[in-house]
Amino acid sequence: MTDSIDLRVNGQVRHLPLDPATPLLQVLRNDLCLNGPKYGCGLGQCGACSVLVEGRVARSCVISLGAVAGRDVVTLEGLGASGRLDPVQTAFIECQAAQCGYCLNGMIMTVRGLLNHCAQPSPDQIVGALKYNLCRCGTHVEILEAATLAAELDAAGVAPGGSE
Repeated sequence: MTDSIDLRVNGQVRHLPLDPATPLLQVLRNDLCLNGPKYGCGLGQCGACSVLVEGRVARSCVISLGAVAGRDVVTLEGLGASGRLDPVQTAFIECQAAQCGYCLNGMIMTVRGLLNHCAQPSPDQIVGALKYNLCRCGTHVEILEAATLAAELDAAGVAPGGSE
């Protein structure tokens, strides 16, 4: 059955004549051309498809369109402001925390979700938040450094793009 769903993504409301059971990831990538979230495992286990729903991390491959109707959804493309990078994105660039980049969306969105709810996470909290995000290239050390730097930038009030 096809209904009409109002989806609020990256601050814009989209009216979508789609089945509410459609996976959010499919809608983001195929209907809205937002390619930050990646299809990884399709089971919600790898984190590549992560988005923020009301500021918290969600796996878009296993959450339905109907489940997020009327709620704020933010993708990688929606981080930052006025074309400027979010402090988390800045930290990942500064720490060179990517190789192939496939896991990067999930890592960045998970760190942003953590910082949204824990302004000064401990190293153990960072590791705990990221433990279900898979990186097959082995950039774990750089990712943890980037997450720590992101927390410092966020706590210091560094505006998106790295300026204060």
